Amino acid sequence: MRARVEGYFQFEELGAAWRTEILAGVTTFVTMAYIIFVNPSILSEAGMPSAAVTAATCVASALGCLLMGVLARYPIALAPGMGLNAYFTYSVVQGMGVPWQVALGAVFLSGVIFLILTAVGIRQLILESIPHELYSAVAVGIGIFIAFIGFRNAGIIQGHPATLVTLGNLRDPKTLLALFGLLLTGGLMARKVRAAMLIGILTTTAVGAALGQVKWNPQPYSPAELGATFMKLDVGGTLHLGLLEIVFVFLFVDMFDNIGTLVAVGTRAGLFDRDGRIPRVNRILTADALASTAGAVCGTSTVVSYIESAAGVVAGGRTGVTAIVCGLLFAVSVFVAPLFGVIPAQATAPALIVVGALMLTHTEDIEWHNPVTAIPAFLTLTAIPLTFSIANGLAFGFTAYTLLRVLAGEWRKVNWLVYLLTALFLARFFYLGKG
Repeated sequence: MRARVEGYFQFEELGAAWRTEILAGVTTFVTMAYIIFVNPSILSEAGMPSAAVTAATCVASALGCLLMGVLARYPIALAPGMGLNAYFTYSVVQGMGVPWQVALGAVFLSGVIFLILTAVGIRQLILESIPHELYSAVAVGIGIFIAFIGFRNAGIIQGHPATLVTLGNLRDPKTLLALFGLLLTGGLMARKVRAAMLIGILTTTAVGAALGQVKWNPQPYSPAELGATFMKLDVGGTLHLGLLEIVFVFLFVDMFDNIGTLVAVGTRAGLFDRDGRIPRVNRILTADALASTAGAVCGTSTVVSYIESAAGVVAGGRTGVTAIVCGLLFAVSVFVAPLFGVIPAQATAPALIVVGALMLTHTEDIEWHNPVTAIPAFLTLTAIPLTFSIANGLAFGFTAYTLLRVLAGEWRKVNWLVYLLTALFLARFFYLGKG
């Protein structure tokens, strides 16, 4: 039985080991467990019951991770996406006055459209049409993005009205705790300890608790609260209002955020084949689409692939077992969600910074001497963190790549689908104005 399982997940081909896969899954979960609490805090401002969204977040994340692990067999974790939940609350519900039930209907429709696009092979074509020259740029851009989030969560950098960002208060006890975690994690990795990030997170949490820096104020919670949002989506209301723009935004951002995460994690984990393609990509996209529709049914905004999956890959995760472990932990969290609130942002921030640093190794794969490659790559890797959007980074890189190829007289080298996507990107920039 064990041999059959290992054969299914290609343990031998990928050089995987059970201990490493389990540790990688736990590491991924710990670095993204914040979504269990952040997602309800955002969606509750849309009028949704906080406890119900907490349960829905755990259920949708568990389903997404398990689907990805079992069906697609990749170490990629899924959960309700940051950014899309803010768009759901502040732009759709509060800004446009759309009831949250109708907004959930838009999320559901975008997931159904995803399934259709995957079934007919359009999403696969889009993924395969991305110029390979941009693969490394996406990985580097997401690495900087991850590190930026880590620096912010650690308090090492903070917002500033004049300079946008500036150095934080390094004497703040919470920032010092994060710096301790960063030094500990880096030291463990330097000594080649495979569980370095997980040990760093847990040790930093323990030290913070001992010093009184970890606050835990669990709110009343029960898994039965899920009933307040389960099957409360109003698809008919979405169609009646004709909210095509909302469906398009959910569709666009989810598609290219997922593609960007897939490219970055696949590049880091060496999952591409010799032709630069990802095996079983249709299963990856199907798992993502099913997770989004299930999330809407449960009562949460769009479910996406998480950039924190890179933490598990850096920890050694190579197979779907990593995602399955993460999914099982989300399943357990349905019943004990408040317990995970004890892990502070200062404990997970060092792991994000380290992952970001390691992903910068892909800069060596970019042809910096060639302007047609270098400029789109630069725009991609800078736009991702500076606009706080993977989709925007891909849009800038795609558009620049196409236009520069045409200006260089190399228009025949550009795939027809790239031209089409570039036109859609330009239309999005002019129509929506921003992501």
